[in-house]
Amino acid sequence: MERSLENALQTFELEDGFQIELIAGEPLISDPVDMEIDEYGRMYVVEMHGYPLDLSGSGKIKLLSDTNGDGKMDQSIVFADSLKLPTGILRWKKGILVTDPPHAYYLEDSDGDGKADILEIVLTGFAVSNPQHNVNSPRLGLDNWIYLGHEPAVSTNTYQDLLGDRGSEIHFPANPEEVRLSQNAGGRSVRFLPDSFELEVLASRTQFGHTFDKWGHRFVINNNNHIIQDVIPARYLNRNPYLLVAQSTESISDHGNAAEVFPITKNPEHQLLTDLGVMTSACGITAYLGAAFSSEYDKAVFIAEPVSNILHIDLLSDNGTLFKASRQHPNKEFLASTDSWFRPVNMYIGPDGALYLLDYYRQYIEHPEWMAEDVVNSGALYNGTDNGRIYRITPKGTKALDWSDKLKLGDFTNAELVLKLADPNIWWRRNAQRLLVDRKISELPEELLELANNNQKPEGRVHALWTLEGLGKTNPELIINALLDKEAGVRKNAIQIAELHLSEYPEMESALLQLTSDKDPKIRFQLLCTLGFLKSKAASLAREKLLFENIEDEWMQVAALSAPFEENKTLMQATLKNYKKDNPAYGKLVQRLSAMTASGLDKDAIMDLISKGTITNSEHESHWQAPLLTGLAQGLQSKKIQGPTFRPVENMLLTACFENPSIQVRQASLDLLKVIGVTESSRSKTLKEKAKNIAANKSLPEDERVIGINFLSLFNSEENKTFFKNLVNPIEPNAVQLEAIKALSRISDNTVAEFVVESWPTLTPNLREEGLNTFLVSNDRISILLDAMEDGIIQPNNLGWPRSVRLMNNSNIPLRTRARQLINKEEKSSEEILQQYQASLTIKGTQLKGQTIYQENCAICHKMGTDMGLAFGPDLATMKNRRPENILSDILLPNLSIADGYDLWSVEMQNGENLQGLIASETPTAILLRFAGGQERSIARQDTRSLTVMDISAMPSLENNINPQEMADLLAFILKTN
Repeated sequence: MERSLENALQTFELEDGFQIELIAGEPLISDPVDMEIDEYGRMYVVEMHGYPLDLSGSGKIKLLSDTNGDGKMDQSIVFADSLKLPTGILRWKKGILVTDPPHAYYLEDSDGDGKADILEIVLTGFAVSNPQHNVNSPRLGLDNWIYLGHEPAVSTNTYQDLLGDRGSEIHFPANPEEVRLSQNAGGRSVRFLPDSFELEVLASRTQFGHTFDKWGHRFVINNNNHIIQDVIPARYLNRNPYLLVAQSTESISDHGNAAEVFPITKNPEHQLLTDLGVMTSACGITAYLGAAFSSEYDKAVFIAEPVSNILHIDLLSDNGTLFKASRQHPNKEFLASTDSWFRPVNMYIGPDGALYLLDYYRQYIEHPEWMAEDVVNSGALYNGTDNGRIYRITPKGTKALDWSDKLKLGDFTNAELVLKLADPNIWWRRNAQRLLVDRKISELPEELLELANNNQKPEGRVHALWTLEGLGKTNPELIINALLDKEAGVRKNAIQIAELHLSEYPEMESALLQLTSDKDPKIRFQLLCTLGFLKSKAASLAREKLLFENIEDEWMQVAALSAPFEENKTLMQATLKNYKKDNPAYGKLVQRLSAMTASGLDKDAIMDLISKGTITNSEHESHWQAPLLTGLAQGLQSKKIQGPTFRPVENMLLTACFENPSIQVRQASLDLLKVIGVTESSRSKTLKEKAKNIAANKSLPEDERVIGINFLSLFNSEENKTFFKNLVNPIEPNAVQLEAIKALSRISDNTVAEFVVESWPTLTPNLREEGLNTFLVSNDRISILLDAMEDGIIQPNNLGWPRSVRLMNNSNIPLRTRARQLINKEEKSSEEILQQYQASLTIKGTQLKGQTIYQENCAICHKMGTDMGLAFGPDLATMKNRRPENILSDILLPNLSIADGYDLWSVEMQNGENLQGLIASETPTAILLRFAGGQERSIARQDTRSLTVMDISAMPSLENNINPQEMADLLAFILKTN
């Protein structure tokens, strides 16, 4: 039988020059998801039997041994059982740490019988959601912190009772009052030090797995995005709450997100329809640091892709502040199997430098939340749960493994452990460091100090330095010497260690300042981040130098501006002095600086910037005035502003609106006036007449007329109603008509709602879109909209799904009830809807026609690869390897399963504003909210009152929009079939 252990190796195509061995399989183990080899050669394997829906406590940790020395495991002991859905393991002290949400446990065998008899909850509070999104993969960092992979809980409707726990405050049960993170850590990864009860939330998130390179750069992962660099840590962003940065990571694959993969599967299961797919289940990311492969692999990163039955490899290269991840081969994977049950999910680098590959070996790997109902009901969800394999990948000719229960690293003397800090293989370096730090040695081996000063062994030097740091035994001379090392990775870590001692060792500052001209961009970035903790004039000048010499690097801008707000107050003056109009990076920097100033609500500083932004002394100034004023408007947008706050500079903005020679400055001045308001006065009355003449003058350019309309709309004036209505005329340019509708909407009564209903039959699609937006401003207008729907003037399918969601979740219960009745007035059961479109699965569809259906119904929210559509919902290119039945269900019944990261959120602002959209990204200080149509808005966390997930899809059902034949065409387009 092909799926037997005996035939397993025959199913593989492996990269030339390598060999693969089966070292463990059923019945010894099953359902493996992570492993650990301790300092004595004991192999721990995490078994997650409960995936996807069994929380009864079937998870186990097993100890495997090779008792006869043939290089294959032949003995298995249950080290621990009764775990729910264990997701990761790490050797710690005399036992292991295991993530099993909602907890992270410490397990220890104190009597030597091979079974854990000590079980302690180290951390708790994590969500119990879809298992592939739960806390996972504890990993020990160079800095002695333990990092946990983690991301937000995923909404589920079908399995809400079972997997709907969104977590609580994360804390140490043994020290519950010391540190408590927000609910589920806000869906971001965490790091902790168990001994000292230190716990921190990171800026980034990851799905299943994360990894470090040998210098401590961290890489995270998402099912569709297989390699993402964690660029800037939370400790830097936390210094400046006024810096609106909603992204701390960057995708680094040069072959795209949802990258193409090249499986060889025979008779693929339901996840795969063709022999060519895309990343859809990337997990277990592992940087290869084992030193047993050729030098080509020193910067290799492996990614498991269980849906496609492959092991993918990327090779890293430097790309400025970032890395770039490139394929090894253009159309071939490192490892692929013809067996559709081969499910690689994780990897481990062993003491022999081998890459150990964990194969979950199941018929189905996807969660039933995203499966067709017939498969869920087939009884096959757990097919293969009694199977599981672990493979060992090594260069050809490598001898069989010989470390099982034979290692003695735990018995090494301190001096012997120090030697292992410089071992080429990360397994020895990491474990030697862990053991030395854990021993809390008071008398340092001379060898440790020598290694910390050795510039010929860079990896060993870094581990020695962090070992000393973990022991509390570092000194300024060691750090300063390391800052001069020829290896950039050593300098990076020396800067990070110096950062921990800036107040203790004042001499660190001058040593750091010597690095401002370092040739390596990653060193300059780290230095700029670290200098943000220093308040001296010299440090400030160094930050400016680093910023302006690297201004086109957006991450260098973020690093510079992450310094405490007080430290950045003088930076605007320097930026304007150095401003280069032909370099867009300067405009971006000015906008960020002014937005920070506005967000800090420093009235005097804001008024000073307004004065600078509106003066018309020279042409040079106009190039930075527009971004300066735009940034101020952005920073003040979500603030509560008292009426007279900025009256002293109001006249400057009014003058700029009409007299500044730059149209961009005029528009930016107007945008700022929208935020701060305009006082009724004799001057404003005169300017209103002037604006009216401009708006009505058909000989003027559209952008000037739009400014005139916008200015008039600043005033809640009855006299302008008729004027605005008259501009909504087919003979007027589209931009003028749109602005007229927006202007009507700013008049606080119901005029615009009544006008839109009255004009509905003659409004073009763009005008209808804007008209519909005007209804959502108030409940009175919503009532008028619902009246129009009841009268059949406006149809439910005119609304679009995001508006429908807002209406159906209105806080006003009578309006909400009416909306739900009107929008779902002919609501059918899920079964009825699916049955109505079953023919679409057998009708022949046409890709070209399907592309038209996509453009008319989907492109507003979904990209299709790199060339088509807008990024709001999932990229439809990632669906081409799914069953047509699954895609059909997602299109018709979007609320049944909301894809990871595509929950719709309701955001209530401190100023009373309410927003709804997807959280595209977030950091400790900001959120990036994405709206339908691809528009985005960065929001400071301090300006939010509440964040609530709506447990409803942002996608409309297309049931009423397309017929079965059109659905068949759309499926053909998505699946690229004819």
